[in-house]
Amino acid sequence: MRGKKATRREIYGDLKYNSQTVEKFINKIILRGQKETARKLVYRTFDIIKEKANQEPLAVFQQALKNATPLLEVRSRRIGGATYQVPVEVVSQRGETLAMRWLINAARRNKGKSFEEKLANEIFEAFQNTGSAIKQKDNLHKMAEANRAFAHYAKF
Repeated sequence: MRGKKATRREIYGDLKYNSQTVEKFINKIILRGQKETARKLVYRTFDIIKEKANQEPLAVFQQALKNATPLLEVRSRRIGGATYQVPVEVVSQRGETLAMRWLINAARRNKGKSFEEKLANEIFEAFQNTGSAIKQKDNLHKMAEANRAFAHYAKF
């Protein structure tokens, strides 16, 4: 491995729920450095989820993230002139990051309603094990399963 490993910065809990996960999610939504706007979007999204699910929005969000987090992914590995897609286990932080990214990107791809409504729908669908983020996770798992024969090359 080249260079030094990047140090992880400490993230404090968000203002309303005091949750590091929610704060990370807010940080992922930020566009053009507008954190307060992103924070308002997330809290409005949680209000919509509360109405929709009649449950604590933080619990719904955490379950949706858990459902969308992949366990396996494929990494390219070059061996003897050939490149193989090698299945490897996903580190928990990377899995959480991927799940958040998939939820946000799926909401941004949709047309129509406001972003809060689209994000709330995406989180609620992930909570119910449906939706784009879950589909992406399943595709990643299928690819890892299909390339299981190359698992012996895993050395990351």
